[in-house]
Amino acid sequence: MDKFKKLTTTVVPLPVQDIDTDQIIPARFLKATSRDGFGDNLFRDWRYNDGDQPKQDFVLNDDTYTGKVLVAGENFGCGSSREHAAWALYDYGFKAVVSSYFADIFKGNALNNGLLPVQVSQEFLEKIFAQVKLDPSTEIVIELEVQEISIPSAGLLEKFDINPYKKMCLINGYDDIDFLLSKKEQIEVFEKQHVEF
Repeated sequence: MDKFKKLTTTVVPLPVQDIDTDQIIPARFLKATSRDGFGDNLFRDWRYNDGDQPKQDFVLNDDTYTGKVLVAGENFGCGSSREHAAWALYDYGFKAVVSSYFADIFKGNALNNGLLPVQVSQEFLEKIFAQVKLDPSTEIVIELEVQEISIPSAGLLEKFDINPYKKMCLINGYDDIDFLLSKKEQIEVFEKQHVEF
């Protein structure tokens, strides 16, 4: 996984509540055996019509909005527990998702796959949407080490929570196996000290 320390980027606003994992990546696209290519079908039924033509009124098809952060409405990632939702968002190019509430399983899947879920207050979320609507070139800054999200041009800043272990993994670009491998020497020393003959 990529290391995540500080991200400065424009954002893609999707002010819709209760976006479930089947909307993020429809079930018919879950047959692949690798994580690659899921981004092509991110929000497939919202992005394309029945003839596979892009829907011009959907935000991912609007060149006005670009960036590495998706800003979504409350209760993002609800529904089924499919890990593919996090894969699709990450494969598309998003490094973080901002919302005022995340479904627990989605949040865990995101953190396990290098995608940072940033949970903010509803008030702060509304300020992001308002600022981006006013100026689509607005940049947000996410600083993981100090757990802050800000909009410097508007003087807005808020702290966010994250599991300390997952924070350490994201900063170092570790998945759970990478973390264990980083402790290999300590594990070997421990084993030598506790081997019974």
